[in-house]
Amino acid sequence: MPKNNAFGYGRYFLSIIFAMCLNIAAWPQPMAQFNPNWILLVVIYWVLAAPERVGIFSAWTIGLLTDVLTGRMLGLNALTNSLVAFLCLRLHKRLRQYPILQQGLFIFFCLLVSQFLIFWITDSQTIARASYTFWLPVLTGTFFWPLVFFSLRAIRLYRRIR
Repeated sequence: MPKNNAFGYGRYFLSIIFAMCLNIAAWPQPMAQFNPNWILLVVIYWVLAAPERVGIFSAWTIGLLTDVLTGRMLGLNALTNSLVAFLCLRLHKRLRQYPILQQGLFIFFCLLVSQFLIFWITDSQTIARASYTFWLPVLTGTFFWPLVFFSLRAIRLYRRIR
């Protein structure tokens, strides 16, 4: 099977579009503060699973689209996504060998770095107060990592099985 088929890239685009829909969905107020950064989770998965197709530039582009989609400062998500993608690319061979719980620790670190950068940059623009709800998406993102991993893995391997 050729590597550059349309079905392969369609999986990436559809999963990113689905993650963007989850990010901007109108969740009820108690659940909205727990909404993880679905886009970053999907980017992390694809960088780990297919580093030859999805890399730093892809993460940066997706981050810019996320900034436009969410109305945040332009380049904020692009910076955090590309930094996390760089970390994932540097360690992808090692991380793919780890069990899902150890990967979860790395995902926790990546999401924490992302949230910290977002806080630091927004704090330099205005005085920002980080309550505990600001850090909740890090915990929920780590909690949902196995769901993201196994569902995207099933989508990625769907064509190989058939």
